[in-house]
Amino acid sequence: MSDKKAMTPSIERSRHAGAAAAALRPRSLSETPELVERAIELLRTPALLAEMDTPDLLRVASHLRLVSFRAGSRLFEEGDSSNTSYLLLMLAGEVRVVVNHVAGGDPIDLSVLGPGNVLGEMGLLDGAPRSTTCTAITAVQAAVLTRAALDQLLEENPRVAAKLMIALAKRMADRLRALGEQIGIYASIANAATTAQAN
Repeated sequence: MSDKKAMTPSIERSRHAGAAAAALRPRSLSETPELVERAIELLRTPALLAEMDTPDLLRVASHLRLVSFRAGSRLFEEGDSSNTSYLLLMLAGEVRVVVNHVAGGDPIDLSVLGPGNVLGEMGLLDGAPRSTTCTAITAVQAAVLTRAALDQLLEENPRVAAKLMIALAKRMADRLRALGEQIGIYASIANAATTAQAN
């Protein structure tokens, strides 16, 4: 199954449950050379694939597709287990990341992410439900890597695919550590506020 076909059900599902506008129809990133260059520039940042050379990054970019979201669109929905087979590399725009289901508390705004950030790598690698809700604050352009495209890269160039997966795993570990620290800070603030109100 091609990565284009793999993305189509995901985009259709993004229309359900009151999501705002669905993603616009994806197309090959290679059709727009300047966006290929932009994707490679962002992939080369220290937080992503800094150790990969340009030929390897071009191989990765050849498996990416371009997708656009209107402002207000829901990119990911926390808890969604049917729509996890891709990640997004932000090329332009801003996305708000929120955790909704926090025991005994209100939803928490974790961050606002812009170009160069990757969303959804956990779902791509392990197929688990989405852990956060991500909503486009502005119009968003992103490069999509589907599971089908990753499998194709594994077949065509296992060395490059292994580098990519290791880099994503490292990034995921860093983000989980930072998330744990951030939630701990929020919990401490909430506890202090509760204690102050009680007194």
